[in-house]
Amino acid sequence: MLHLSMSTIVVTHDASTWDWPLQSNDGVVKVHNTKEIFEVGLDAQFFSPNEIEVKVSGQELLIHCRHETRSDQHGTIAREIHRAYKLPADVDLSTVKSHLTSRGVLSITAQKQK
Repeated sequence: MLHLSMSTIVVTHDASTWDWPLQSNDGVVKVHNTKEIFEVGLDAQFFSPNEIEVKVSGQELLIHCRHETRSDQHGTIAREIHRAYKLPADVDLSTVKSHLTSRGVLSITAQKQK
């Protein structure tokens, strides 16, 4: 029986410069896979750092963004996004890091094995 381990990756951010600018991108901002690095960038402008969960399960990168129902002048809104990416076999899983930029882009990077 194959037993896969799962680890949670902490989302870092710069709280002093937090803002919610409008972006024209929807969904994936970028995916780069080079000899040195694997990187995913997602538009997460509607979520705060504590509403984002990034995990590695086996060779999968799992991203879950969710916030509770909120009321505004038009009614209520709730948002939830699930994304999963198959990590390349040469990714060093111990180097996976995530960071939420002040512009609302969730950047997840991992170094390649040497």
